[in-house]
Amino acid sequence: MFEQLQALDNISINFSPESLHIVNLILALVMYGVALGIRPQTFKNVLLFPKSAFVGLFAQAIALPAITFLLVVLLNNWITPMIAMGMILVASCPGGNMSNFMSQLSRGNTELSISLTAIGTVITPILTPANFFLWGGLYINFVNNQAGEAIWLRIPFLDTFKLVLLLLGIPLLLGILTVKYLPKIAKKIKKPLQNLSVALFLILIIVAFSNNLDIFWSPIFIFIFILVLIHNSAVLGTGYGLATLFKLPPKDRRALTIETGIQNSGLGLVLLFNLMNRGVLTDPIGGMLIVVAWWGIWHIISGLLISFYWSRRAAK
Repeated sequence: MFEQLQALDNISINFSPESLHIVNLILALVMYGVALGIRPQTFKNVLLFPKSAFVGLFAQAIALPAITFLLVVLLNNWITPMIAMGMILVASCPGGNMSNFMSQLSRGNTELSISLTAIGTVITPILTPANFFLWGGLYINFVNNQAGEAIWLRIPFLDTFKLVLLLLGIPLLLGILTVKYLPKIAKKIKKPLQNLSVALFLILIIVAFSNNLDIFWSPIFIFIFILVLIHNSAVLGTGYGLATLFKLPPKDRRALTIETGIQNSGLGLVLLFNLMNRGVLTDPIGGMLIVVAWWGIWHIISGLLISFYWSRRAAK
Protein backbone atom coordinates (compact mmCIF):
# COMPACT_ATOMS: atom_id res chain seq x y z
CA MET A 1 0.00 0.00 0.00
CA PHE A 2 2.78 2.44 0.94
CA GLU A 3 4.55 1.81 -2.38
CA GLN A 4 1.30 2.49 -4.24
CA LEU A 5 0.92 5.78 -2.37
CA GLN A 6 4.48 6.73 -3.29
CA ALA A 7 3.66 6.01 -6.93
CA LEU A 8 1.05 8.79 -6.77
CA ASP A 9 3.87 11.32 -6.51
CA ASN A 10 4.88 10.60 -10.09
CA ILE A 11 1.56 11.76 -11.50
CA SER A 12 2.31 14.42 -14.06
CA ILE A 13 -0.15 17.26 -14.63
CA ASN A 14 1.21 19.68 -17.16
CA PHE A 15 -0.28 23.07 -17.90
CA SER A 16 0.76 25.26 -20.79
CA PRO A 17 1.24 28.94 -19.93
CA GLU A 18 -2.08 29.63 -21.68
CA SER A 19 -3.92 26.99 -19.64
CA LEU A 20 -2.37 28.30 -16.44
CA HIS A 21 -3.62 31.79 -17.26
CA ILE A 22 -7.15 30.34 -17.46
CA VAL A 23 -6.69 28.62 -14.09
CA ASN A 24 -5.49 31.86 -12.52
CA LEU A 25 -8.42 33.73 -14.04
CA ILE A 26 -10.85 31.26 -12.46
CA LEU A 27 -9.27 31.84 -9.05
CA ALA A 28 -9.41 35.60 -9.62
CA LEU A 29 -13.15 35.32 -10.36
CA VAL A 30 -13.64 33.34 -7.18
CA MET A 31 -11.85 35.91 -5.05
CA TYR A 32 -13.57 38.79 -6.82
CA GLY A 33 -16.91 37.17 -6.02
CA VAL A 34 -15.92 36.80 -2.37
CA ALA A 35 -14.83 40.45 -2.26
CA LEU A 36 -18.27 41.53 -3.50
CA GLY A 37 -19.61 40.37 -0.14
CA ILE A 38 -17.13 42.46 1.86
CA ARG A 39 -18.66 45.67 3.14
CA PRO A 40 -17.83 47.93 6.10
CA GLN A 41 -20.80 46.40 7.90
CA THR A 42 -19.13 43.01 7.52
CA PHE A 43 -16.30 44.05 9.81
CA LYS A 44 -18.65 45.89 12.15
CA ASN A 45 -20.37 42.57 12.74
CA VAL A 46 -17.19 41.37 14.39
CA LEU A 47 -17.82 43.93 17.11
CA LEU A 48 -21.28 42.44 17.60
CA PHE A 49 -19.83 38.93 18.02
CA PRO A 50 -16.32 39.54 19.41
CA LYS A 51 -16.05 36.27 21.30
CA SER A 52 -17.40 34.17 18.42
CA ALA A 53 -15.22 35.98 15.89
CA PHE A 54 -12.09 35.49 17.99
CA VAL A 55 -12.80 31.78 18.47
CA GLY A 56 -13.51 31.42 14.75
CA LEU A 57 -10.27 33.10 13.71
CA PHE A 58 -8.33 31.05 16.24
CA ALA A 59 -9.90 27.85 14.90
CA GLN A 60 -8.99 28.69 11.31
CA ALA A 61 -5.60 30.32 11.72
CA ILE A 62 -4.07 28.25 14.53
CA ALA A 63 -6.09 25.22 15.62
CA LEU A 64 -6.76 23.90 12.11
CA PRO A 65 -3.12 23.66 10.93
CA ALA A 66 -2.00 22.50 14.38
CA ILE A 67 -4.55 19.64 14.45
CA THR A 68 -3.54 18.74 10.90
CA PHE A 69 0.12 18.61 11.89
CA LEU A 70 -0.67 16.28 14.79
CA LEU A 71 -2.78 14.12 12.49
CA VAL A 72 -0.03 13.68 9.87
CA VAL A 73 2.47 12.87 12.63
CA LEU A 74 0.14 10.20 14.02
CA LEU A 75 -0.41 8.77 10.53
CA ASN A 76 3.25 9.04 9.54
CA ASN A 77 3.70 5.27 9.14
CA TRP A 78 0.68 5.00 6.79
CA ILE A 79 1.03 8.04 4.56
CA THR A 80 3.76 9.45 2.34
CA PRO A 81 5.42 12.83 2.99
CA MET A 82 3.78 14.38 -0.08
CA ILE A 83 0.31 13.29 1.01
CA ALA A 84 1.00 14.79 4.43
CA MET A 85 2.18 18.02 2.83
CA GLY A 86 -1.03 18.13 0.81
CA MET A 87 -3.05 17.95 4.02
CA ILE A 88 -0.97 20.74 5.56
CA LEU A 89 -1.43 22.89 2.46
CA VAL A 90 -5.22 22.48 2.64
CA ALA A 91 -5.15 23.43 6.33
CA SER A 92 -3.19 26.57 5.42
CA CYS A 93 -5.80 27.77 2.94
CA PRO A 94 -8.62 30.18 3.91
CA GLY A 95 -12.27 29.23 4.28
CA GLY A 96 -14.13 28.36 1.11
CA ASN A 97 -16.59 30.80 -0.45
CA MET A 98 -19.44 28.28 -0.13
CA SER A 99 -19.34 28.46 3.66
CA ASN A 100 -21.65 31.49 3.78
CA PHE A 101 -24.33 29.70 1.76
CA MET A 102 -23.96 26.58 3.90
CA SER A 103 -24.20 28.60 7.13
CA GLN A 104 -27.41 30.15 5.89
CA LEU A 105 -28.77 26.75 4.84
CA SER A 106 -27.88 25.26 8.24
CA ARG A 107 -29.76 28.07 10.05
CA GLY A 108 -26.52 29.29 11.55
CA ASN A 109 -25.22 32.81 12.13
CA THR A 110 -24.72 33.94 8.55
CA GLU A 111 -23.40 37.36 9.57
CA LEU A 112 -20.66 35.72 11.63
CA SER A 113 -19.81 33.40 8.73
CA ILE A 114 -19.53 36.31 6.29
CA SER A 115 -17.36 38.22 8.74
CA LEU A 116 -15.00 35.28 9.24
CA THR A 117 -14.77 34.68 5.48
CA ALA A 118 -14.02 38.36 4.86
CA ILE A 119 -11.33 38.62 7.53
CA GLY A 120 -9.80 35.28 6.57
CA THR A 121 -9.67 36.32 2.91
CA VAL A 122 -8.04 39.66 3.68
CA ILE A 123 -5.27 38.08 5.78
CA THR A 124 -4.77 35.12 3.44
CA PRO A 125 -1.77 36.61 1.58
CA ILE A 126 0.17 36.46 4.86
CA LEU A 127 -1.53 33.60 6.70
CA THR A 128 -1.47 30.92 3.98
CA PRO A 129 2.26 31.07 3.11
CA ALA A 130 3.16 31.54 6.79
CA ASN A 131 1.22 28.48 7.97
CA PHE A 132 2.42 26.33 5.08
CA PHE A 133 6.01 27.39 5.74
CA LEU A 134 5.76 26.86 9.52
CA TRP A 135 3.84 23.58 9.75
CA GLY A 136 5.29 22.15 6.55
CA GLY A 137 8.79 22.91 7.80
CA LEU A 138 8.05 21.28 11.16
CA TYR A 139 6.77 18.17 9.42
CA ILE A 140 9.83 17.94 7.15
CA ASN A 141 12.08 18.19 10.21
CA PHE A 142 10.02 15.49 11.91
CA VAL A 143 10.31 13.12 8.95
CA ASN A 144 14.02 13.77 8.53
CA ASN A 145 14.55 12.77 12.17
CA GLN A 146 12.81 9.43 11.63
CA ALA A 147 14.79 6.31 10.70
CA GLY A 148 17.32 8.15 8.58
CA GLU A 149 14.78 9.05 5.88
CA ALA A 150 15.26 12.49 4.35
CA ILE A 151 13.08 14.63 2.13
CA TRP A 152 14.30 17.87 0.68
CA LEU A 153 11.07 19.56 -0.36
CA ARG A 154 11.53 23.30 -0.38
CA ILE A 155 8.79 25.34 1.29
CA PRO A 156 8.96 28.62 -0.66
CA PHE A 157 7.62 31.30 1.71
CA LEU A 158 8.49 34.37 -0.37
CA ASP A 159 7.44 32.81 -3.68
CA THR A 160 4.16 31.64 -2.17
CA PHE A 161 3.58 35.02 -0.52
CA LYS A 162 4.13 36.95 -3.77
CA LEU A 163 1.95 34.52 -5.71
CA VAL A 164 -0.93 34.65 -3.23
CA LEU A 165 -0.67 38.43 -3.06
CA LEU A 166 -0.87 38.65 -6.85
CA LEU A 167 -3.66 36.12 -7.34
CA LEU A 168 -5.78 37.35 -4.43
CA GLY A 169 -4.76 40.95 -3.81
CA ILE A 170 -5.80 42.40 -7.17
CA PRO A 171 -9.26 40.73 -7.41
CA LEU A 172 -9.95 41.54 -3.74
CA LEU A 173 -9.13 45.19 -4.32
CA LEU A 174 -11.25 45.31 -7.48
CA GLY A 175 -14.16 43.65 -5.66
CA ILE A 176 -14.04 46.09 -2.74
CA LEU A 177 -13.86 49.04 -5.17
CA THR A 178 -16.85 47.66 -7.09
CA VAL A 179 -18.89 47.46 -3.87
CA LYS A 180 -17.91 51.02 -2.95
CA TYR A 181 -18.45 52.76 -6.29
CA LEU A 182 -20.87 50.42 -8.11
CA PRO A 183 -23.00 48.93 -5.32
CA LYS A 184 -25.99 48.11 -7.55
CA ILE A 185 -23.84 46.18 -10.00
CA ALA A 186 -22.04 44.41 -7.14
CA LYS A 187 -25.33 43.29 -5.63
CA LYS A 188 -26.62 42.08 -8.98
CA ILE A 189 -23.62 39.99 -10.02
CA LYS A 190 -22.49 38.70 -6.62
CA LYS A 191 -24.55 35.51 -6.36
CA PRO A 192 -24.32 34.43 -10.05
CA LEU A 193 -20.57 35.01 -10.02
CA GLN A 194 -20.06 32.99 -6.84
CA ASN A 195 -22.14 30.09 -8.21
CA LEU A 196 -20.22 30.22 -11.49
CA SER A 197 -16.86 30.19 -9.69
CA VAL A 198 -17.77 27.03 -7.74
CA ALA A 199 -18.82 25.27 -10.96
CA LEU A 200 -15.64 26.37 -12.73
CA PHE A 201 -13.47 25.04 -9.90
CA LEU A 202 -15.13 21.63 -10.07
CA ILE A 203 -14.59 21.58 -13.83
CA LEU A 204 -10.98 22.65 -13.26
CA ILE A 205 -10.33 19.67 -10.99
CA ILE A 206 -11.90 17.22 -13.45
CA VAL A 207 -10.03 18.64 -16.46
CA ALA A 208 -6.72 18.83 -14.60
CA PHE A 209 -6.89 15.16 -13.69
CA SER A 210 -8.63 13.94 -16.87
CA ASN A 211 -5.55 11.96 -17.90
CA ASN A 212 -5.39 10.30 -14.49
CA LEU A 213 -9.07 9.62 -13.81
CA ASP A 214 -8.26 5.92 -13.43
CA ILE A 215 -6.71 6.79 -10.07
CA PHE A 216 -10.10 7.87 -8.75
CA TRP A 217 -11.45 4.41 -9.56
CA SER A 218 -8.50 2.44 -8.24
CA PRO A 219 -8.29 0.67 -4.85
CA ILE A 220 -5.65 3.16 -3.68
CA PHE A 221 -8.20 5.96 -3.99
CA ILE A 222 -10.29 4.29 -1.28
CA PHE A 223 -7.40 5.02 1.06
CA ILE A 224 -7.25 8.66 -0.08
CA PHE A 225 -11.02 8.91 0.35
CA ILE A 226 -10.84 7.62 3.93
CA LEU A 227 -7.86 9.85 4.69
CA VAL A 228 -9.62 13.01 3.50
CA LEU A 229 -12.76 11.90 5.32
CA ILE A 230 -10.80 11.58 8.58
CA HIS A 231 -9.04 14.91 8.04
CA ASN A 232 -12.25 16.77 7.17
CA SER A 233 -14.08 15.21 10.12
CA ALA A 234 -11.27 16.24 12.45
CA VAL A 235 -11.42 19.79 11.08
CA LEU A 236 -15.20 20.04 11.46
CA GLY A 237 -14.91 18.53 14.93
CA THR A 238 -12.25 21.10 15.85
CA GLY A 239 -14.55 23.96 14.88
CA TYR A 240 -17.54 22.55 16.72
CA GLY A 241 -15.45 21.51 19.71
CA LEU A 242 -13.91 24.96 20.19
CA ALA A 243 -17.29 26.64 19.75
CA THR A 244 -18.77 24.33 22.38
CA LEU A 245 -15.78 24.72 24.71
CA PHE A 246 -16.18 28.50 24.69
CA LYS A 247 -19.98 28.14 25.10
CA LEU A 248 -20.92 30.02 21.96
CA PRO A 249 -24.61 30.27 20.99
CA PRO A 250 -25.93 27.35 18.90
CA LYS A 251 -26.18 29.44 15.71
CA ASP A 252 -22.59 30.58 16.14
CA ARG A 253 -21.47 26.98 16.66
CA ARG A 254 -22.98 25.98 13.35
CA ALA A 255 -21.42 28.88 11.47
CA LEU A 256 -18.02 28.34 13.06
CA THR A 257 -18.07 24.58 12.38
CA ILE A 258 -18.79 25.10 8.70
CA GLU A 259 -16.40 28.04 8.38
CA THR A 260 -13.59 25.89 9.81
CA GLY A 261 -14.38 22.78 7.78
CA ILE A 262 -14.89 24.37 4.35
CA GLN A 263 -11.43 25.20 3.02
CA ASN A 264 -10.57 26.93 -0.23
CA SER A 265 -8.53 23.97 -1.44
CA GLY A 266 -8.91 25.31 -4.96
CA LEU A 267 -6.43 28.00 -3.94
CA GLY A 268 -4.01 25.27 -2.86
CA LEU A 269 -4.39 23.52 -6.20
CA VAL A 270 -3.73 26.72 -8.15
CA LEU A 271 -0.70 27.49 -5.97
CA LEU A 272 0.77 24.08 -6.74
CA PHE A 273 0.18 24.49 -10.48
CA ASN A 274 1.85 27.90 -10.49
CA LEU A 275 4.80 26.88 -8.31
CA MET A 276 5.43 23.84 -10.53
CA ASN A 277 5.13 25.86 -13.71
CA ARG A 278 7.62 28.43 -12.41
CA GLY A 279 10.11 25.73 -11.43
CA VAL A 280 9.90 26.59 -7.73
CA LEU A 281 8.66 23.09 -6.86
CA THR A 282 10.74 20.52 -8.70
CA ASP A 283 10.01 17.41 -6.59
CA PRO A 284 7.33 14.89 -7.70
CA ILE A 285 4.24 16.13 -5.82
CA GLY A 286 1.44 14.02 -7.26
CA GLY A 287 0.39 12.94 -3.76
CA MET A 288 -0.15 16.56 -2.77
CA LEU A 289 -2.20 17.23 -5.90
CA ILE A 290 -4.49 14.23 -5.38
CA VAL A 291 -5.21 15.09 -1.74
CA VAL A 292 -5.86 18.76 -2.44
CA ALA A 293 -8.04 17.96 -5.47
CA TRP A 294 -10.22 15.44 -3.63
CA TRP A 295 -10.55 17.86 -0.71
CA GLY A 296 -11.98 20.35 -3.19
CA ILE A 297 -14.81 17.93 -3.95
CA TRP A 298 -15.34 16.26 -0.60
CA HIS A 299 -15.63 19.37 1.57
CA ILE A 300 -18.59 20.51 -0.55
CA ILE A 301 -20.29 17.13 -0.06
CA SER A 302 -19.66 17.00 3.70
CA GLY A 303 -20.61 20.65 4.17
CA LEU A 304 -23.91 20.21 2.34
CA LEU A 305 -24.70 17.04 4.30
CA ILE A 306 -24.18 18.84 7.62
CA SER A 307 -26.09 21.88 6.39
CA PHE A 308 -29.11 19.81 5.31
CA TYR A 309 -29.05 17.98 8.65
CA TRP A 310 -29.03 21.23 10.63
CA SER A 311 -31.57 22.86 8.30
CA ARG A 312 -34.16 20.46 9.69
CA ARG A 313 -33.30 21.30 13.28
CA ALA A 314 -33.80 24.79 14.68
CA ALA A 315 -30.89 26.24 16.65
CA LYS A 316 -32.21 27.09 20.09
